[in-house]
Parts: sequence; C-alpha cells; structure tokens
Amino acid sequence: MYQSMNLSVSSNFTQRSFLYQSRFHKPVHLKPPRVSSGPESEVSVTKTLTGKLISLLRSVPDWADEIKERGMQQKRTLYTHEKWVEHRSSLRHVHHLFSSFSSRVILSLIPPVFFFTSVAIFIASYNSAVALDWLPSIFPILRSSSLPYQLTAPALALLLVFRTEASYSRYEEGRKAWVGIIAGTDDLARQVICSVDGGSGDDELIIKDLLLRYVAAFPVALKCHVTYGSDVARDLRSLVEADDLSLILESKHRPRCVIEFISQSLRLLKLDDTKRDLLESKMLHLHEGIGVCEQLMGIPIPLAYTRLTSRFLVFWHLTLPIILWDECHWIVVPATFISAASLFCIEEVGVLIEEPFPMLALDELCDLVHRNIQEAVKSEPIIRNRILAKIKLHEVKHSSNGRHRS
Repeated sequence: MYQSMNLSVSSNFTQRSFLYQSRFHKPVHLKPPRVSSGPESEVSVTKTLTGKLISLLRSVPDWADEIKERGMQQKRTLYTHEKWVEHRSSLRHVHHLFSSFSSRVILSLIPPVFFFTSVAIFIASYNSAVALDWLPSIFPILRSSSLPYQLTAPALALLLVFRTEASYSRYEEGRKAWVGIIAGTDDLARQVICSVDGGSGDDELIIKDLLLRYVAAFPVALKCHVTYGSDVARDLRSLVEADDLSLILESKHRPRCVIEFISQSLRLLKLDDTKRDLLESKMLHLHEGIGVCEQLMGIPIPLAYTRLTSRFLVFWHLTLPIILWDECHWIVVPATFISAASLFCIEEVGVLIEEPFPMLALDELCDLVHRNIQEAVKSEPIIRNRILAKIKLHEVKHSSNGRHRS
C-alpha cells in the first residue's frame, strides 16, 4: 500500500516538475565563440579606429569651413548715408570687438590657431619636464637662437603685405568690371526706350518690352554665373518668360545666351542703321564685363605665391615656441596664440577677397538695374508729354513775327 502511495506521489511530482520546466525554462542555444581571423581582423579594427580619429580631427575644420562658406553666400547690401555714419562712428571699435565671435574670419581661424597653440603647450611641457629631470638626461631642451627669426621676419611681413595687396587688386578689378556692366545695361536700356516711342506699332512695343526684360536679365545671369550657390531659375523667373527661361537654363553659357536674345531683338526692331549700330555698340560693355569676370574666376593669384606664404606661416609658428623658450618659458603659449591669430587673420582676409564677387552687393546691383528700367519706362511718356506741352505753350505765347503777346 505504502509502495503504491509512494509511487503515485513520485509520479505526480515528476509530471509537475516536467510541466514547470516546460513552462518557465526555454531551451538555451549556445552559439559557438567567434574565432578571430588573425591579422585581417586587426587591420580592419585599426582602419576603423583610424577613420574615426580622422573624422574627429576633421570635425572642427569642417565646421569652420561650413561657417565660412555660409558667410560667403550671404547677400551684401549697398551702403546708405546711415550706414556710412555708423561705419565711421567712434564706437565702431567696441562694436567690432563684441561681434568678434560671430565673425566668419575669426571663426575660420580656430583650427590653425588651436593647433599651433597646442604645439606650443606640448613644447613647453616637454622642456619643463626635461628641466625638472622628469625625463632621462638623453632628452635635450628644445631651444634655439632668435637670430634667424629676426632676419626672416621682414620677409614674412612682405609676403603677407604683397599677398593681401594682390587680393585687393583683384577685388578692385571686379568692382570696376561690375560698375561698367551696370552702367552699360542702364545706357542700353535708355537707348532702347528712346529709340522705340509710343507711336510705333504693336509689334514694336512687344519687342521693346521683351528687349528691356532681356537687358535687365543680363546682370542677373552674369551674377549667377560667377557666384557659387546661386539659383538662376529663381532669380530670372520674374524677369523673363517661361519658355525663354527654359532655353537660358539649357544653355552652357547663360550670360551669352541672354546677349543673343538682346541681339536678335535689336535686329527685329524697325530702326535705321545708325540707331541699330549705336545700340549694338553698347553691348561691347557687356562682352567686356563677361571677359573680366571669367578671367578673375578662372585665374587666381599664382599658386606658388599662395603656397609659399602658407608654408612660411606654418613653419614660423611650429618653431616659434623653440625660439622664444629661453626668454619667455611658459609665455610662449600666449605669444604663439597671439602671433598665429594675428598673422593667419591677415592671410585669411587675403584669401577671402581674392574671389571678389561674393564680397560685392551683386544682388542689390541687379535689383537696382531692374528698378531703374521700370522707372525709366514709367517716366519716359510723362517727361515727353511735359516737354511737348511746354513747346506748345511757348508757341502760343509768341506770335509768328517773334513779338511777345501781352
């Protein structure tokens, strides 16, 4: 009897334990351990770490370049009387000081200045460790005579001055080119308005309206041609019709395509040869402007000069803490910082103004041409009628024999 009871209890316990294990314990699948493939896995890990390190080191220069390029694409404004008053204000130095942290020139200097300051800290730490006998005696103190720097300092100054002067000459040439372009388009538009009067046929008036649109579109097309990141379709949408815009966008050289529109419109106007030759001669300023702008865009300052200046600055600041150690010791760190910030800032300004067109207020100049043409079209019949009215009034006041009527 007891044996049967024990057997039943044990059988029940066995079933319950089996149910318990089946409900709460899932089968465990053991994965085989990964076996390294030897040198290939080590090379892949090394490449991954190297890539991450390079991306980390490039993050700050990429950030500085992004700020610089974003500032290059900002629209410049023409100066007014109020801006000139602010420009020569006695508080301008305070304003310039507080706006330093938003200056793209200063922010773009963070990578080189930080690098050379870090080099100065490393050299100062190394020399201090050697002087305090924290390193073996075989390690020498990094020091040198300042005579080479005294001899080469004028050469570095001349390099920076000539570099900046050459860049400013390019800026001035680009500014003069755009002055000629704006003056040429205004003069061409004035000649078109005067040549085709209100007494012409409907076809002549349509051609005149289209011709003035093409004249206003030329500086916009040239501006988009010489500046990076411009949206030519958006800028020309309000000036030319859709079918003309599509043809301009398909062209490889959009400013010359606009000039072709102007030339064909002039040929369709019913003008005598003298007026037509006069109008076509005005287009010479437009062709000259294209040539100057493309020359400035395609031909920089000789690269050998730019590279020499950059290498001279880098070598100068790499060795500056060694030269100044005997006289300054740990002061080499702020001295290197000040020197790098000053000299690289001058070099950076020269690089920025070497490409003159982002520095000019081209958008406002193009808008000014459009506004001038619109104002000339509106004022031309009013001024003409007023002058004709004065002529008639003068004829009424004077008799045929020249005596004034009382």
